[in-house]
Amino acid sequence: MSDMTVDQKDKLMTDLRVVISDAEELLRLGAEQTGVAATEWRGRVETRLAKAKASLVTLQETAVEKVKAAGHAADDFVHDSPWKAIGAAAGVGLLVGLLIGRR
Repeated sequence: MSDMTVDQKDKLMTDLRVVISDAEELLRLGAEQTGVAATEWRGRVETRLAKAKASLVTLQETAVEKVKAAGHAADDFVHDSPWKAIGAAAGVGLLVGLLIGRR
């Protein structure tokens, strides 16, 4: 998953939250069912939900750590090479300006 973009990770996290929410609702609806098979099913669903929630938290923590690291790296670069940073920003601004001017 390291090749995923931030937008893809956000969509994945949103989709996973929806799936978890839907599964919890299904679990509540299935609570009315009785019997050994229903009890075992609820146990399996609860276990899977707990794992999915843990995965979501881990994914979110990893994303936050990567964003913080990128921010620190950018900050360090700007402090170490301010003129290079100014030049890079000017170049990006020029490219954006050219692209906007074409439309």
